[in-house]
Amino acid sequence: MIAVHDVTKRYGPTLAVDRVSFRIGAGEIVGFLGPNGAGKSTLLRILSTWLRPTSGRAEVAGFDVERHPLEVRRRLGYLPEHSALWEGMRVDRLLRFVGSMRGLTGRRLDDRFAWVVSGLSLETVLRKRLNECSKGFRQRIGVASALIHDPAVIVLDEPTHGLDPRQVVAFRNFLRSLREARTILFSSHILSEVASISDRLLIINRGRLLADAPLTEMRDRAARKGTDLEGIFLEMVGGTGMEREEAGAGAAVRAAGGPA
Repeated sequence: MIAVHDVTKRYGPTLAVDRVSFRIGAGEIVGFLGPNGAGKSTLLRILSTWLRPTSGRAEVAGFDVERHPLEVRRRLGYLPEHSALWEGMRVDRLLRFVGSMRGLTGRRLDDRFAWVVSGLSLETVLRKRLNECSKGFRQRIGVASALIHDPAVIVLDEPTHGLDPRQVVAFRNFLRSLREARTILFSSHILSEVASISDRLLIINRGRLLADAPLTEMRDRAARKGTDLEGIFLEMVGGTGMEREEAGAGAAVRAAGGPA
């Protein structure tokens, strides 16, 4: 459902993505992990047709992102890292507007509206305007907008950003419920978030894909080395300073009984 073939992206002299290749099939939840600035968002924007690759090619649901961008968009649910929502619109009207722009009408629009509202627990904010909603609710509204047309491929960039711990757990459960016959790729720079739900990990740093492996294989590798996933991740990305602090914070949260 997602195929990336030697994709490279340059911004002038800056190499943001360097010959990245991977495939993700239907029914998979794959976590895309890397430090801030590693190239995650750039690659997700290429998959969403926001950006064109400098070289290489990418396909979503069998359609090339450059040659058939409209077909890709019809089949893709995409949440960017900074979701652009209409601040003055009421939440219920926004979701129905997005659904109608996606070609939904009548009973189908009603059903999908009800589904995203229930799945993301938006009942209490439907009559509020976007600019009256908390950061956590705004993030959930962005996810609802990405999913209202029932896409076969879901790409989420930092989807739990702004959610409190209870909302994070609920969102993970919701994401798991979507996996049947769908392809889900989501990014984060926090290992605990990715490891809690993914079947596979893609690890990127400085634009290069460093690992593409099942989570079980990564855990086995860590055990053989007498370390944990954070240790393996930091070994791969050469993490020091802030990266070590972020990984350590994730481990501390889990030790305290928080999100895993």
